[in-house]
Amino acid sequence: MAKKGKPRSGSLQFWPRKKAKKETPRIRSLPTSKDNKLLCFIGYKAGMTHVMAKDSRSTSMTKNEIISFPVTIIECPPLKIASSRFYKKTQSGLKIVSEVLNKNLDKDLKRRITAPKQIKAKDPKPEEYDLVRALVYTQPRKASFGKKRPDLLELSIGGNKEEQLNFIKENLGKEIPIENVFENGILVDTHGVTKGKGFQGPVKRFGIALRSHKSEKARRNPGSLGPWKAHAHIMWRVAHAGQTGYHTRTEYNKQIVKISNNPKEIEVKGGIGHYGNVKSSFLLIHGSVQGPKKRAIVLTPAIRPPKKHSKEGLQITHINL
Repeated sequence: MAKKGKPRSGSLQFWPRKKAKKETPRIRSLPTSKDNKLLCFIGYKAGMTHVMAKDSRSTSMTKNEIISFPVTIIECPPLKIASSRFYKKTQSGLKIVSEVLNKNLDKDLKRRITAPKQIKAKDPKPEEYDLVRALVYTQPRKASFGKKRPDLLELSIGGNKEEQLNFIKENLGKEIPIENVFENGILVDTHGVTKGKGFQGPVKRFGIALRSHKSEKARRNPGSLGPWKAHAHIMWRVAHAGQTGYHTRTEYNKQIVKISNNPKEIEVKGGIGHYGNVKSSFLLIHGSVQGPKKRAIVLTPAIRPPKKHSKEGLQITHINL
């Protein structure tokens, strides 16, 4: 009988598997659009539940039937603009030309950055830049889990450079709600840092097979490495123990089932476990989202949506709380 062996498992695209540098996820490719609005948003994961809804999608196998499915609750307090960043396109990529800070920043932002006492920078001339982005920050005080220090992230704005600059000037000092960024039924990508699980062995970390119970030494190690030990040392590709979880990951094509600014719709007696009751605007996303409760989740428009996707929503009849 052949011996069971599986010394290689897990994607090598995510390597090295070490902790994320910070809890706010890094977005490598910001979206672009002709719509003059903020294209991304930052929310906080509150928990999960399931909903009952009437399936009104015309091509669905369960058309006009009541279906049940899991959803993730993400609380989305409004964002504020901290500064505007001007970029110039060069052969080696985007280069920052100038940054103009908002003169009236919230006191809580001092918990995150040290703002200069005097702001001398001015908007550069139109020929000196090609792109404008907004440095925005969250307002976790308006959420319900006790966090004070805001999350700071650079997000993109739709339109040409004149429209982008006008958008920042019009919204400077104002709150940007989630309703101005996304709508019901669309697909989004979620960026976040996964739940940390500490130092784990190769079976939990990579999913390699257990060895025979008659193996001489361990059952939960890679066993005979075969060609993976071609050098005088064990190659880095071999599944070994190490840090598991707390990695920056992106999940694609998550559908927004509902956006609401009425938190009483999901109010729970005693609050959501380990979170509390939602106090500001929120959205329900179909399925699960990476990370534990209270973790910052960045929502961006779907970068690779399916060819056939209808915005026809699901008419929610009941939210289980």
